[in-house]
Amino acid sequence: MADVERILIVGGGIAGLTVASALHQQGFRPELVERSPTWQAIAIGAGIGVQPNGMRIMHALGMGAAIEQRGWINRQWCFCDQQGGVLSETDLEALWGGVGRWVAIARVDLHEVLVAGAAAVPQRLGLSVTSLTQHASGVSAGFSDGSSGEYDLVVGADGIGSTARRLTISPARPADLGAMNWRGIAPIRPRGLTTLRFLLGDACFFGLTPVSEGRTYGFGYVMQPRFHDPVEGRLARLRDRFAEFGPLVREYLGAFERDEEIHCAAMEWVDVEPWYRGRIVLIGDAAHASSPLMGQGGCMAMEDAYVLAEALRSAPTIESGLSMYVSRRKPRVKWVQQQSIATAEALRMPPAARNAALRERGDQMMRSRFGPLIPAP
Repeated sequence: MADVERILIVGGGIAGLTVASALHQQGFRPELVERSPTWQAIAIGAGIGVQPNGMRIMHALGMGAAIEQRGWINRQWCFCDQQGGVLSETDLEALWGGVGRWVAIARVDLHEVLVAGAAAVPQRLGLSVTSLTQHASGVSAGFSDGSSGEYDLVVGADGIGSTARRLTISPARPADLGAMNWRGIAPIRPRGLTTLRFLLGDACFFGLTPVSEGRTYGFGYVMQPRFHDPVEGRLARLRDRFAEFGPLVREYLGAFERDEEIHCAAMEWVDVEPWYRGRIVLIGDAAHASSPLMGQGGCMAMEDAYVLAEALRSAPTIESGLSMYVSRRKPRVKWVQQQSIATAEALRMPPAARNAALRERGDQMMRSRFGPLIPAP
């Protein structure tokens, strides 16, 4: 076991809370700081799919049952044409075998489960890291309230705009993916929607999934240069953009009443080297944010967290533990990033050719894409 007395976790999102739980389970004593003043301010972005490889981690940490109870279990992944006609179907239980269930859940509900799971770890909200200085015996951290602390290890789990990454690994900003994403949770279930569906248009798609009995998570993805979409009038513009899509999308968008219910963001990418320097290590989006086209961002963060805790527990030194973490995680993360790029290229195909390919071998492509994630990380 690596000799790590004090561990600082920077960030209280999916990555930070999961690594807090995992480190505590392995016998370490981490503490966590989060710049947002309340937990509610973090859990934005509507919904998320916790795929079976992520659920495997959540069950190992004792949170899987709570997530399944609060979310919606998807048993099928359907690609459809713009009007909702089925192009291909994949049985998710057959694809993933006994790995776990595929759960769609509101981010606020997932976050509440993660916060409860990390309750034994000291947490300070409304506090950000302003400096990280490494020396022979550890890392000195300065905080926004003027205080400081000494740590054996710092885990940067603070997302795509990571301060920990900027201070220690790379000042480079995330790269633009050339796509925009709109998302929200509607207080209805469109007629006929019982599982995850992707309605594919021309260089765009609209995804829909139940997240509970009476709520639906939806996300519109468009391949186009980034721009600022003002909140005022956003809902009307989104309805216009997808007006030619089928009744599922129109009914979903028709259930919203306020512009503020729709979140919008430009899609970005992070791929930095190295993932650690000395005693400061990055996990999740801070190290390797990808596009959402594999739906694996949260799951990769969960796996990172669990593997890092395992590596530190089994390795004799911090250095060997961090090296083990990177060697176990990089091939898997690179696969997800490569497949995300391939999926984006498929979206750019002429719709007729893309739809024909999905009719012929859509299920086979899904199995090839997610098969490498079935073994434990």
